[in-house]
Amino acid sequence: MLIVDDCSRDNTYELLLEQSQVDNRIRPIRLSTNRGPAVARNTSITQARGRYIAFVDSDDLWLPHKLEKQLAFMKNHNISFSFTEYSIIKEDGSETSSIVKIPKKIDYIGLLKNTIIGCSTVMIDLEKAGIVQMPNLRARQDTALWLNLLKKGFIAYGLQEPLTKYRKVKGSVSSNKLKMMRQNWRLYRDIEKLSFLYATWCFMNYAWNGLNKNFLK
Repeated sequence: MLIVDDCSRDNTYELLLEQSQVDNRIRPIRLSTNRGPAVARNTSITQARGRYIAFVDSDDLWLPHKLEKQLAFMKNHNISFSFTEYSIIKEDGSETSSIVKIPKKIDYIGLLKNTIIGCSTVMIDLEKAGIVQMPNLRARQDTALWLNLLKKGFIAYGLQEPLTKYRKVKGSVSSNKLKMMRQNWRLYRDIEKLSFLYATWCFMNYAWNGLNKNFLK
């Protein structure tokens, strides 16, 4: 476990150091200044020595058998890039009835219209995908990486089982829907360099799919 502390204000890093003494597979890394999620994730990617990488944000949870099932899924089907369904939990950790369903697979065009891939659900085979890094954006840096991989011809395959729990936290970047919409538009125009008309078409699909994912259950 490569755990990057991006200048937390509590005793997280001290706890990580304690746990690393108990289990040397835990490798805490502390950034000297707050750099945001892209730099934190890229730091851990750079330090990774394994063939497969998987992400989990500090407020999300993996089910105990998540890695085992997903790794077997990828090996059995010769997959480079996979993601799973996820359930929604409240800020206090209590369960809800909401589960975000995913398609069996999605390509570049499909992901432009639907940000369905949850970061904490992803697993990537670096031997097949090569070196990966997230663009240094404050939001949508994970989606930008997925799009970059899919643009190269990879397909993201969905393991249609909720193996991750996504925590809805009040005040988080992802909870501000207007801000996320602006970030998504920036992703289309500044990062993916889509034309205004095509970006508008993708944005309309993204907005509808987001509405369906969050409100029409």
